[in-house]
Amino acid sequence: MKVKSIRDLNKLKSEGEKLLRPKNIRVQVGTTPYALSRKARDVIEKLKKELDQQNIDATVVRVGCVGICYEEPVVEVIIPGKPKVTYGSITVDKVPSLVKAISKGKAVKKYALYRTDQEEIICSGKTFSYASRVPSDYKKIPLACEFKFFQPQVRIALRNAGIINPDSIEEYVARGGYSALSKALTKMTPEKVIDVVIKADVRGRGGGGFPAGLKWKTCREAKGKEKYVLCNCSEGDPGIGMHKTLIESDPHSILEGLIIGGYAIGAMEGYIYLHYGYASGKEKLLKAIDQANEYGLLGKNILGSDFSFSIILKEGAGAYVCGESTALMATLEGRSGEPRPKYIHTAEKGLWDCPTNLNNVETWCNIPPIISRGAGWYGKIGTKSSKGTKVISLTGNVNRSCLAEVPMGTTMKEVINKLGGGIVKGTKLKAIGVGGPPAGLLPASLADLPIDFDELVKAGSLLGSGGMIVMNDKTCVVDMARFFIKFLEEESCGRCFPCREGIKRMREILDGLSAGIGKDEDIDLLQEIVDCLSEASLCDLGKSAPNVVRSTLRYFREEYKIHIQQQVCPSKRCTM
Repeated sequence: MKVKSIRDLNKLKSEGEKLLRPKNIRVQVGTTPYALSRKARDVIEKLKKELDQQNIDATVVRVGCVGICYEEPVVEVIIPGKPKVTYGSITVDKVPSLVKAISKGKAVKKYALYRTDQEEIICSGKTFSYASRVPSDYKKIPLACEFKFFQPQVRIALRNAGIINPDSIEEYVARGGYSALSKALTKMTPEKVIDVVIKADVRGRGGGGFPAGLKWKTCREAKGKEKYVLCNCSEGDPGIGMHKTLIESDPHSILEGLIIGGYAIGAMEGYIYLHYGYASGKEKLLKAIDQANEYGLLGKNILGSDFSFSIILKEGAGAYVCGESTALMATLEGRSGEPRPKYIHTAEKGLWDCPTNLNNVETWCNIPPIISRGAGWYGKIGTKSSKGTKVISLTGNVNRSCLAEVPMGTTMKEVINKLGGGIVKGTKLKAIGVGGPPAGLLPASLADLPIDFDELVKAGSLLGSGGMIVMNDKTCVVDMARFFIKFLEEESCGRCFPCREGIKRMREILDGLSAGIGKDEDIDLLQEIVDCLSEASLCDLGKSAPNVVRSTLRYFREEYKIHIQQQVCPSKRCTM
């Protein structure tokens, strides 16, 4: 069926609602790579076997990640007329007792994390109820809003993660999907769409936080017959997996945002640049693109309008430098992934010298809800200079690694304590890395700093990707700086001399410090190289590469001195 009108979209929505709230039992299992590494596949097979043996009319559905990584495998059970119950750490041996309870229409409190009586659909601003009344055994399970993990969160980009089957366009539409596209095409001019994005003050979630609406406006007004919109899925920061989770949990959200962007800017073609290591994400995106084409939400005359748009998926080689806009575009053109000077703006001359707009996965995922609910709604979330939310990947020396979405302005301490369950027992917080290698490390004394583009820059850091790595007092900051610099040395394209030689020289000095052969003049030399790279490097990788050294020299200089003067590593991490 081709969706040519709002009426057709509503029919598709009805089909999706039947899948999300079927007449039989629905059992959802998270199947992102981390869940699969904890034997979620075995749990699925056991569930199917037990349900079949007990002749229970149930459907087992593979969904994305709800964010509670520390509780994987996560299983959610929806029994018609009763609340949805989320269970954590479900192993194969727990499945029989869980299925036995399902057969009786009951909940298993000892495995349960929380229950959901009703759920808001962010895109449309509506809610639906799972049950008209809550049975007594369900009342003993806390509500999702009472579950500590969700209390600090506002889920916009992650609105569908872990709730829908990512392979089902019907379920995405049932959750309000493609209603923003319908609104944009039938009720808004391209200029009006851009105006909403500008008024919402959406800042790009890929690094420096440049205003998305301003980029869109510049690109639309640029001279050029052909224009392009791009989605950067080349997330390469070590230990980070936010984009991967978004792709594997809710691929249609990316497509809808990209199509709206194409309409606003005047592009007829969009590209998704995907990291080559995202095999599962590639599968999900290709299926979503096929479905959108099949239903007429991609292709010619979308929703019966004059607007036509296509999306092409391209895999990159995985080079970190290809996160830089011009290097990414060079790769799409079939050239080596090397950046070009920034005095030529990609919004005016980008892909094939045509006006091009590039945003990352998280930015595109935010667009549909903003168009649906308006700039005013979005502007109430976050801070004065940083509106909306930020998806955070929390790892390191915390009790609970997780993926969450918090309002801008939430402090790093809140994220660590409320979402991460605090620092590992018996240790103290020492440093926090917020935005990957280019963002540097901040000391524990700044843990009350809000997650805000401008506030982090003032502190000498960057929000960057939003990957938060927490380090305790057993961490050596010199060793961590060495680790990040070594990573950046390997990822530098080597085109410009300051970056190619400067990062290498910093790594050599840090190697010496870690080996106990550092010299007093090394600190001044490191500072000199930091200043040179920041000013003279060709692209943002080189300009931001020294941030980890700059920040550790600023906040942990004494630790550098101990490595040099006493030839000792206070944390006993370096091989001296």
